[in-house]
Amino acid sequence: MIGAPNNRHVVVRSIDRADLDTATEIGATGSATVHEAIGRRGYLGADIVARLPGARIGGTAVTVLSHPGDNLMIHAAVEVCGDGDVLVVANTAPSTHGMFGDLLATSLQVRGVRGLVIDAGIRDLADLNQLGFPVWSRHVSCQGTVKATAGSVNVPVSIGGVAIDPGDVICADDDGVVAVPRLEADWALEKSLARIANEAATRARLEAGELGLDFYGLRAKLEELGVEWVDRL
Repeated sequence: MIGAPNNRHVVVRSIDRADLDTATEIGATGSATVHEAIGRRGYLGADIVARLPGARIGGTAVTVLSHPGDNLMIHAAVEVCGDGDVLVVANTAPSTHGMFGDLLATSLQVRGVRGLVIDAGIRDLADLNQLGFPVWSRHVSCQGTVKATAGSVNVPVSIGGVAIDPGDVICADDDGVVAVPRLEADWALEKSLARIANEAATRARLEAGELGLDFYGLRAKLEELGVEWVDRL
């Protein structure tokens, strides 16, 4: 279910969050690692793009469900954000509007918010980057918004077909954004750290001159597919 029950418009002040230390560690492992480690789930899609190159965060989701072209509920969400949160904004329909800028970012920074993920546009990109406030958005747009339509804060939302509940873990970096369900956070961290260890062992073998073609068993696969090795045609 997306949104609040019975089509209500609510601002939920109290939510259960994933452990912040766990969320932070998940963020440090990187979105690509987490995505692979948890079964290639949770990726919000290639259209949600990092706007501050090099930023890497892990935090807990405060969610917003807004009307397209209306940022009223983003303003309402600031009050319930806290240290280590990531603001996640979805819309009831597609929006290219610049729904977020440096003034809202300043307000969120004061509250310890680690970044924004928004399924719409942002504006004032140069000012946002000067602030050092990380944003992942679908668009950058100078098209303005209104503040006129009710939505909800801290209700289930969906971005790119991925369901996100309040308090879930958000892992975001230059490779994209991955959401991890709150109750899977410990497991996701364990799997991600194991993947990093496995990759370190693989890297050592490659540095020693071994070929992935052989230790991944790909040579045999190519032979099964009828590929031949010849000196020349």
